Amino acid sequence: ALAGAVAVMARSQSWQETARVYRLNWKSVASVVRRAVEYGLAARNRRPLHHLGIDEVSRKKGHQYLTVIYDLERRVLVWVGPDRTEETLQKFFTGLGRRRCASVRIVCMDMWAAYAKAVRQQLPKAQILFDRFHVVQHLNRALDEVRRAEMRRLSHRERVHFKRCRYLLLKNPWNLSNSEKDRLSTLVRWNSPLIRAYYLKEAFQMFWDMQPPASAEAHLRKWMQTARRTRLKPFKAFVQLLESHLPGILAWTSLRLSNGALEGMNNKIKLVSHRGFGFRNAANFITAIYHCCAKLPLPAWK
Repeated sequence: ALAGAVAVMARSQSWQETARVYRLNWKSVASVVRRAVEYGLAARNRRPLHHLGIDEVSRKKGHQYLTVIYDLERRVLVWVGPDRTEETLQKFFTGLGRRRCASVRIVCMDMWAAYAKAVRQQLPKAQILFDRFHVVQHLNRALDEVRRAEMRRLSHRERVHFKRCRYLLLKNPWNLSNSEKDRLSTLVRWNSPLIRAYYLKEAFQMFWDMQPPASAEAHLRKWMQTARRTRLKPFKAFVQLLESHLPGILAWTSLRLSNGALEGMNNKIKLVSHRGFGFRNAANFITAIYHCCAKLPLPAWK
C-alpha cells in the first residue's frame, strides 16, 4: 500500500523528499508518519524498565530542548518530551505508572537539577548515577577556562607557544598523533597554570578505571583536596560541583554504566533534524524521532 511505502521511506529520508518521490503534499506524509507512530507506540512491547538513561537534545537555537529517555539495557528509545523541566519528567513518570516506576533501579543522567528533583520524587528507591561524559564535559570546561585566562595574561611572545593548543590539551593522550605528542612534550616543560590544569585533568581521568570502588573513591577525594588547594578558580568551582553531586558520581565505581549509547542516539536525532532542515514545532520533531529512532512496529497497511 502507498501508506506503507511512504512510512518506510520516511524513516531514511526527510518528509519533503518522501513527498516529492510519491508526488504528495508533505502534510500527507506527516499524517502517515503520525498514524504509524501512534500505532507503533500502542503496539510495542512494554517490558519492565530497570536502567534508564535521561538526556537532553537541542531542538533549535534559543535554548529550546527536548528530553530523551532511553532503556540502557536494551538500547531502545523509550520516550521523548518537550523542554527539559521537572514537569517534563513528571509527565513521563505519570504515563509510566506506579508499577513500572517501581521496577526502575538505576537512572543515569547529567547534573541538571530539574531532572534530579523529579527522579528523587518519583523514583525514591532508584540509584541516581551522574553520567561520566557529562562530568568530563565540566572538567574540560574548567581546563578551557584556565587556557583562555592564560592567553589573556601572557605576553605576545609567550602566547605563541600556547597558540592553537585547545584541542591538544583536551584530547585523550592515546588519541594524539606523533607530532601532537612532540608538541605536548614541549608545552609541559613550561611552569604554567595551564599545564598544572592539564595535569589535574589527566589525574582526574584515572578515577574512571580504578578498582576496587574504595580505591577509586580515595583517589577522587585526594584529587579534590589537591584541586581545592590550587589557585585555579575554574577547578575550585569544579570541585564544588563534584561535592554537591558526590554520591551520584561515586555510584560509577560499582555500576560502571553511562549514557554513551544515548549520546549516539542524540547524534541520530540531530541527523533527523538536519535532514528535514529543522521542524517548526516540537510535536512534528518528536513524531519524526519516534519514527526514525524508536524501532516501532509499523501497521500492516493494505
